[in-house]
Amino acid sequence: MIGGSGSIRHGGGALEDSVSLTPIGEPRHKVTVSAVHDKKLHRDPITCLTAYDYASARIVDEAAIDMVLVGDSLAMTMLGHENTLSVTVEEMLHHVRAVRRGVKQALLIADMPYGSYQVDSNEAVRNAIRFTKEGGAEVVKVEGGEKRADLIRRIIDSEIPVAGHIGLTPQSVNVMGGYKVQGKSLAAIEQLMRDAVALDRAGVACIFLEGIPREVSGMITAEVGTPTIGIGAGPECDGQVLVFHDILNLTFAEPAKFVRRYGDAAALISNAVAAFRADVLSGQYPSDRESYHLPKETRAGLEMVLARKRALRR
Repeated sequence: MIGGSGSIRHGGGALEDSVSLTPIGEPRHKVTVSAVHDKKLHRDPITCLTAYDYASARIVDEAAIDMVLVGDSLAMTMLGHENTLSVTVEEMLHHVRAVRRGVKQALLIADMPYGSYQVDSNEAVRNAIRFTKEGGAEVVKVEGGEKRADLIRRIIDSEIPVAGHIGLTPQSVNVMGGYKVQGKSLAAIEQLMRDAVALDRAGVACIFLEGIPREVSGMITAEVGTPTIGIGAGPECDGQVLVFHDILNLTFAEPAKFVRRYGDAAALISNAVAAFRADVLSGQYPSDRESYHLPKETRAGLEMVLARKRALRR
């Protein structure tokens, strides 16, 4: 990459600094934990999407999404694993840092991966600090209800906001026997209510409700003062979150029932790649207009040198 006035590429990213996707209207303000709580009080819907790299983070942030989640789902969407259990703290931090550079206004939440908080509370606090200090996350997310309440209080005591996550908790996939809707029996509903209240009393910034019948998530949302963010939990939640790759058809799998696809990036990318390949094979790319040329003086001098070399060969 050439810098200064002779720069070939500006920024080198998918989105250039001169391009902004921010909706026209009132200027945006930085979204904070208190701002999210105010949205619940005023019954303003809360929007959240995942992002895993700089480009997607900029797109999501500039579209005025309230919260950006660097989910451990990146184990599947970005790294090709079968579930979320394999991703490490170091891998998560790598992606959180990239997203941090792309997010300016949204509240940035980072998942704490499996194994980073289950073993020891001191280690959990240390890892939470790393996500905020090294990664730039403003909130860390921890899965589990009542059994995580004391741990969550310890992390909050370390000046780090925490998001709760109950219902279908992907890090418990082996215990649950797969990705199944939770809270379908009276006993399960009672446990979810206890979990939600425990997280609310622990002081979480918000509670993600995943894979829960809408009737149950509606009860939870009405019961707790903490904002609830649903994914497969119905419209009664205070906000909704979806996976970036899911809404764009980039997951290479059948979508879950709750996923709504808003675009087909897979087809767009595939067509673009195929067109590039065809242009290269046919010699249509690059064209003369897409090529750099020598200045006239240099070209004239080079032609003279080449002419002398040809003359010497005769």
